[in-house]
Amino acid sequence: MRGCYLREMRKVNLSEKFASISDHWNPRIAGELNGQYIKLVKFKGDFVWHHHDNEDELFLVVRGSFRMDYLDESGAARSMDIREGEFVIMPRGVEHRPCADEEVDVLLLEPTSTLNTGNVENERTVHLLDLI
Repeated sequence: MRGCYLREMRKVNLSEKFASISDHWNPRIAGELNGQYIKLVKFKGDFVWHHHDNEDELFLVVRGSFRMDYLDESGAARSMDIREGEFVIMPRGVEHRPCADEEVDVLLLEPTSTLNTGNVENERTVHLLDLI
C-alpha cells in the first residue's frame, strides 16, 4: 500500500515493531525509500530455495542470527552465518535460502516489486504486504 502514510516523516522503533510480529516468513512494510520497501520479518526454520531475476536484496539482522544458504557461480552449495548487527546483500539471480534455528528479527531493503519467494510460488508467498 502506498500513499500519505508511507510518505510522512516519522520515526520507527524497531523493537516495538518486531514485538508486534508473532508469525514467521511474513514480511511487513515499515517504510518506503526511493522505490525500496523497508520490510520487517521474523525468520524461524528453513525458507524455500529461490532467486530474484531483477532485484538485489539486503538482509540486516536486528536480533539473533541466521544462515544464508546459496549457490555460487559454479553451482556449488555454500552458506554464511549472518549475525546480529551484520547484513548481507544477495545479488539478483543468485539461488538462496535463509535458515534460522532460532527466531531472528530481520530488516529487508528491497525494491517494491520484490516478491518474498522470488521465482517460486508456494504457501509462503506473500503477494499483499501489510503495513506495520
